[in-house]
Amino acid sequence: MEQTKVTHASAGIKSIPIDFKMLILTAVLFATGIAMVIPFLWMITTSFSSPQDVFHFPIKWIPSPIVLDHHIKVWTGNDSFVIYYLNSLKIALISSLGAVLLAAITAYGFSNIQFKGRDVLFVFYLSMMLIPPQILFVPQFLMFDWMGIYNTHWALILPNLFTIYGVFMIRQFFLSVPVDISESAMIDGAGHFTIFFRMMLPLAKPVLATFTIIDFSWHWNDYERALVFLIDKDLFTIPLGLQSFIDVNYIDYNSMMAASFAAVLPMLIIFMFGQRFIIEGVSSSAVKG
Repeated sequence: MEQTKVTHASAGIKSIPIDFKMLILTAVLFATGIAMVIPFLWMITTSFSSPQDVFHFPIKWIPSPIVLDHHIKVWTGNDSFVIYYLNSLKIALISSLGAVLLAAITAYGFSNIQFKGRDVLFVFYLSMMLIPPQILFVPQFLMFDWMGIYNTHWALILPNLFTIYGVFMIRQFFLSVPVDISESAMIDGAGHFTIFFRMMLPLAKPVLATFTIIDFSWHWNDYERALVFLIDKDLFTIPLGLQSFIDVNYIDYNSMMAASFAAVLPMLIIFMFGQRFIIEGVSSSAVKG
């Protein structure tokens, strides 16, 4: 009797399918995730450590003692991060909101308005993504100097208002919306202005929220453009502000890591609360109905 039970139990175990490929893939992704998190954990640990423990090996993941002076220095020192935070917030918010609105309007034109050569023009528009943005720095420098906005935040905001990726992403979502909706609205007397603001934008909330988060992160972490177009220290953004902890003969790693933690924290909060919109927006804009 006992042998029969063991036989049935072993048969039940053998009947359970094991997908070894999925198991290996899960293990690889888990190891990759751990490898990506370790530098972030080291940054947090270093920001609360003493200077002599920065390059201590093995790494002291729990600092002893916990030092708060570096975080206090970031916000109250000679190079306070308050002004850098406000500058980055101003540039990122204005750029993201303006880019979302202009991208949505352009995407609506490329998806819901019929005109000759529309698709050819859109392909040509997408081909502009092949041009590295660094190539445009010199002509933009000359143009902004002629316009009198060089060394101002507008030199960063104006180019950020136009995004090819945002137009492509939102257009893909608009194409998934049944054309019967806009056609029925036109029959009732609605124009493109009414259809866009009262019908298409409310339907596109997930993809608009997704692009806003992605675009905000780009501008929040932008270093090259700020380095080229800003001179005065009062105009610096967070990426440029991190340079204040680098001297000719000394690098304050603890304060730099404390400032980096303060710079990353808003993005972590945004992604934690907005990840649902990111998943919905990416999946909806990837499918054409």
